[in-house]
Amino acid sequence: METNLLREMTDMSQKILKGYDTLNEIEEVDIASTPKTEVYKEDKLTLYRYNRDTEATYKTPVLIVYALVNTYKMLDLQPDRSYIKNLLNAGMDVYLIDWGYPTKGDRFLSMDDYVNGYINNCVDQIRKKHRIDSVNILSICQGGTLSVIYASLFPNKVKNLVTHVTPIDFDTNDGLLFRWSKDVDFDKLVDANHGLIPGGYLNQSFDMLKPMMKVQKQQALAHSLEDKGKLLNFLRMERWISESPDQAGECFRQFMKDLYQKNKLVKGELEVGGKKVNLKNLTCPLLNIFATEDHLVPPSATKPLNDLVGSKDKELYSFKGGHIGVFVGGKSQKELAPAVAEWLKKRDK
Repeated sequence: METNLLREMTDMSQKILKGYDTLNEIEEVDIASTPKTEVYKEDKLTLYRYNRDTEATYKTPVLIVYALVNTYKMLDLQPDRSYIKNLLNAGMDVYLIDWGYPTKGDRFLSMDDYVNGYINNCVDQIRKKHRIDSVNILSICQGGTLSVIYASLFPNKVKNLVTHVTPIDFDTNDGLLFRWSKDVDFDKLVDANHGLIPGGYLNQSFDMLKPMMKVQKQQALAHSLEDKGKLLNFLRMERWISESPDQAGECFRQFMKDLYQKNKLVKGELEVGGKKVNLKNLTCPLLNIFATEDHLVPPSATKPLNDLVGSKDKELYSFKGGHIGVFVGGKSQKELAPAVAEWLKKRDK
């Protein structure tokens, strides 16, 4: 017994020493390296257009709307695990909203500012540039919720809508986050943080949903110390998490109270900028993607969207995996990105 323990300790010590040498070989942990160009700027927001070496084969450009939580860089984590690069390789003209990093001066930004202001302004920039009436929107998680609201308020500006792991029906107990949120006093939370919710606070909350995942990550790190490639994969993901922006308090307050607690979007009671949001007004073709093992946005929160919208052309897509695996997993690169590209191509008229 003692001999085995001593051997394991010796092996681990050797791994740590080799890991130190491997870390010394890594000069920089790059993420989001696909070339892009800034085409529009407003407050903290930047609208990017990804560079292409050839003309796009799709007639209609795509606007990616990511969540306000974390950053879009997870979609372009590394060259061989880049959802964005897959879209470019398929022939799309890809635009993306980088929400930036809100500061205290942004604490009063509301859902109205994000939907009727920022998203609409970016859509108009693309429409003007390409001289078109409507654009494709490809949205992720909370960005999907905002995009669904936008497409309901501005149906003539959205040609096709693709939603990924998007919460719509918040009256579910399948996800721990949904259960917790029903009992939180979000007014006190926002006010106590002086109108700016720290990104680190949200990351800690997500960690608590599956606390053993943290242990599993540390175990994975221990086994990857000697492998530069695996270590870089780990460090890229950790860098993405560490760069999580703070949240504008008023938008966070409304999103959590009106949606997580009161489920107003599904009930037809949600108002954004004084406008009532009616999901039946969303009539464009819809591809609604959910992840079967998603613990952050369970399928029961996503799937009802197809029954609520006015679209005649609508499809549910079941992806076997988790919330993040939808974008960074090997299966995503081989299966999901090509499926989305094919779906959009069929409707690119």
